[in-house]
Amino acid sequence: MWAMSLQKPGGELSLAKLAVPLPGPEEIQIRVRACGVCRTDLHIVDQDLPAHKSPVIPGHEVVGEVTGLGPEVRGFSIGDRVGVPWLGSTCHHCPYCLDQRENLCDNPQFTGYDRDGGYAQYMVADARYCFAIPDKYDDLHAAPLLCAGLIGYRAYLMTGNVQSIGLYGFGAAAHILIQVAKHQGKRVLAFTRPDDMRSQDFARSLGADWAGDSMQEPPVQLDAAIIFAPVGDLVPAALRATRKGGVVVCAGIHMSNIPSFPYSLLWGERVLRSVANLTRADGEAFFSAIQEFDLHTSPTAFPMHEANRALSAVRNGSIDGAAVLVMKDGWFPHSAP
Repeated sequence: MWAMSLQKPGGELSLAKLAVPLPGPEEIQIRVRACGVCRTDLHIVDQDLPAHKSPVIPGHEVVGEVTGLGPEVRGFSIGDRVGVPWLGSTCHHCPYCLDQRENLCDNPQFTGYDRDGGYAQYMVADARYCFAIPDKYDDLHAAPLLCAGLIGYRAYLMTGNVQSIGLYGFGAAAHILIQVAKHQGKRVLAFTRPDDMRSQDFARSLGADWAGDSMQEPPVQLDAAIIFAPVGDLVPAALRATRKGGVVVCAGIHMSNIPSFPYSLLWGERVLRSVANLTRADGEAFFSAIQEFDLHTSPTAFPMHEANRALSAVRNGSIDGAAVLVMKDGWFPHSAP
C-alpha cells in the first residue's frame, strides 16, 4: 500500500510503500476513503508535541470500509463503513479508566500518533474505539466529525447550560460547533485573527450573532468561551470577555504559553479549564445529537498524496471549514496494494 509517512519529526511527509497491515485479535482492517486534516496532525509534524512513534503515519479523522476482522471483533462486519477517532485505545485498568474517564487514561494510544493513522490506503484500528457513521453524511463530509466534531462537542458540554458562547478560532471545530449551538438556541460570537474578514464572514454565514477580532471587546459579556486556536494570549482575552461565574474552555491538545494576567480576570468565580481527548460516550452522544438536524461540514478536498499541501493550508489558515484527504484510484503510483 501507499502512505504519507512522517519519517522524522519536524520534516515533511513523504510517500512510502508499505505492507498492508493485518488486524490483531480485537482490530479491524480498514480501506481508507477519507481522512480529515486536524491541527493536532500539524502539531505532531511541526514538533509542538513530542514524538511518540517514528516513523508514523498521521491522521485521526478517518472514514473507511472494513476489509478485515480480528477473531475477537464484535459489532462490525466486512463492508461496514466505520469512523476512527483520535482515541485509539486505553488500558482499561488505571484509576481513570475504572472511573469511566478513559479520556484521561494513564496509558492511552492515539491514532496517528502512537498508532499509524489514516494518511494511507489501509490501516488497522481497535474496533472497540471505532464508530459507525450515520448514512446521511458521505465520506468527505463525515471525516471532520471524527475529531473537530467530537472534541468540539466535548468542549461545548463543558460550558454547561449557557445562553451566550464565544468561539475563539473559527476553524474546523468551530464551524461544526456553531451549528449545534444555534440549533439549541444559543447566541454565538465568533473571534478570529485580526483582519481575517473572510473567516468572520464565514462565521456569519453559519449563524454567528457577531464576529470580530479575538482581542476586541465583544458587544455583550459571554456566559462561556471555548478557545480552539493554540494561542495562549487568548486566555486572558477570553476571561476578560466572560462574565462572573462563566467558564473558559481550552479545547486544544497544545497551546503556546499562557501569559501572566491579573487575578481580577479570574476572580468572580470564573472557571478556566482544559479538555483532554474524548471518550467513546462523547462520540455516541455527538452522533446522536447531530441526527436531530442537518449539520453541514465545509470540507476542502485534497488528494491523499498532497497531504503536505493540505497541512500547509491548515497552518496558514487559508481555507474555511476543514481540509480532508480523499483516497481515489490513480492518486498514488500503482494505487492497488
